[in-house]
Amino acid sequence: MQPRQEITFDIEDQPQIFADATPKIRSIRFGDWEMDTWYVAPYPEEYSWYPTLYICEYCLKYMKSKYIADRHKMKCPMKHPPGDEIYRDGQISIFEVDGRKNTIYCQNLCLLAKMFLDHKTLYYDVEPFLFYVMTEINDMGCHFVGYFSKEKRSPLNYNVSCILTLPIHQRKGYGNLLIEFSYLLTKRENKTGSPEKPLSDLGLLSYRYYWRNVLFEVLNNSPDALSIEELSRVTSMTVNDIIATLQINNMLVRDEENGTYRIVVDKDLIKNHLDKVTSKGYPRIKSENLRWTPFILTRVLRRVQDLENERSLDMHEQQNPIDHINKSLDENMDADD
Repeated sequence: MQPRQEITFDIEDQPQIFADATPKIRSIRFGDWEMDTWYVAPYPEEYSWYPTLYICEYCLKYMKSKYIADRHKMKCPMKHPPGDEIYRDGQISIFEVDGRKNTIYCQNLCLLAKMFLDHKTLYYDVEPFLFYVMTEINDMGCHFVGYFSKEKRSPLNYNVSCILTLPIHQRKGYGNLLIEFSYLLTKRENKTGSPEKPLSDLGLLSYRYYWRNVLFEVLNNSPDALSIEELSRVTSMTVNDIIATLQINNMLVRDEENGTYRIVVDKDLIKNHLDKVTSKGYPRIKSENLRWTPFILTRVLRRVQDLENERSLDMHEQQNPIDHINKSLDENMDADD
C-alpha cells in the first residue's frame, strides 16, 4: 500500500465559486490599495473566477494571487508607464503611450478602466489610440493615478475617448486636471474638441464643472463682451459645449425683439464661484511644462526629415560620382562574398 501523501495549498490562491456560479471580480489589489470594482471587465475566464485580482501598478499585468504578485513585484522592470514623458509639475507626471507600440500595456489599462466605467467598450483594439497616463512620483517610481485616451485621427474632433481617475485618487482634483490637460493638447493642435459621447454620470458632472470654471475665468478676466465664437477660440471648447454650459448656468438670454441671444455676465456671482474653486487648492495644469508635438505633425516632420536626408544623399552622389561608383562596387563585392 502506498503511503498517503499530504497535499497543501494556499487558500488565497484558490478561486471562490460564487453562489450563482457567475464569474465576477469583486475587488482588485493595486499596489498597496484594495478597491472594490464597480462593473464587470472581460478578463480571460480563468481570471474572472477569482474574487480578488492582483494588478501591478507599473506594468498593469494582472495576476491570480498575492504570491504571484509578490514574485512579480520583485522582478518587474518597469517603474513608470511606457512611452514619452510629456509633462511634469512637481510630483505629477504625464506620459503619452502609443497603443500600437505598447499594445499589451494599453489593453491591460483598458481592462482595468472597464471595472470603473459603465460605458467603456474599448478593450483590445488599442492601436488607433493614444493614451495619456497621469502618475504621482516618489522614490519608488511613478504610481498610476488615472488616464484618458483619444483617437489618433478623430473625424468628429473628439479630444477624449475614455477618461478615468482611480477611486483611490478621486476628490483630489485629478479628474479636472486630466480634462484640463486634454484641452491643452487641443489648443496646441489649434483645434476645438469635445469628449466622446455618451459620458458616464460622473464624467458628465466633471465636464460640466470644468466647462463652467473655464468660461467663468475667461468672462471674469475679459474687459470686453465676447461672442460664443471668440470663447470657443480662447478655450478650445466647441460651440455646442459653450452654449450648453451657458444655458445650464442661466447666462444665455434671448432678446424677444430681434430673436438673438446675448451672454449675461454677473461679475459678483462669477467671482464668488471662482474664489470657492481656488480655496480647494486643487492642482492646475501649467502650459509651460508641456513638452509635446501633435501626433500627426510628428509623423509629417519625420517624413520631411526623411525626404531631406534622401535629397542630401542624392546631392552628395551627384557631387561625388566616383565615391558613389566605388560604394556600389563595394556593395556588389560584399554580395558576391
